[in-house]
Order: sequence, then structure tokens, then C-alpha cells
Amino acid sequence: MSTASNEWAEEFERVLRPFLPSLGQRAPLPADADLAALGLDSLRSIQLLFAVEDAFGVSLPDEMLGPALFATPETLWTGLRKVIGPAAGDDRG
Repeated sequence: MSTASNEWAEEFERVLRPFLPSLGQRAPLPADADLAALGLDSLRSIQLLFAVEDAFGVSLPDEMLGPALFATPETLWTGLRKVIGPAAGDDRG
């Protein structure tokens, strides 16, 4: 995994982390991290989908849903931003 900078809202990472049992609490979460390798299985993906939709007040369209969306934090954030728009930008600092 690289040390790519994370360009997402803090809320996004707060929602995502509990679904990654293999990621340590204080471990950095690179944008290109393999979410499956960090423990995101199909059941957790569905639970994460609901959590993200609730946290951001959106509904991701069915045509967006699939393994590619849940591949990395970056792919998930990119898909989410398509729905919530750029106003949700990076608030990490």
C-alpha cells in the first residue's frame, strides 16, 4: 500500500474504519488500500453502504454498486462524491 494522501471528508473515514477489522485503530488508511485485504467482505460491504448512505444523507444508485466501488477508500469516496457533489470536499485539514 502506498502512502497516498487521503482527500476525503473526516466523516467518511469515521464511517469506513469500523468495517475494516484488519486495520489497526491508529493505522493510516491509504487511499489505495485494498479494502478486501483489510477485512471488507460482501456482508460488510452492504452494511458499509447503508452506513455511508445514512451518514451523508444520500442513496447511491444501483448502477454504481459493485466490487469496483468497494475496492479502495479512493474508489468509494470518488463514487460517493459523484452523488453528494464537490461541496463535501476534503475537510481533513
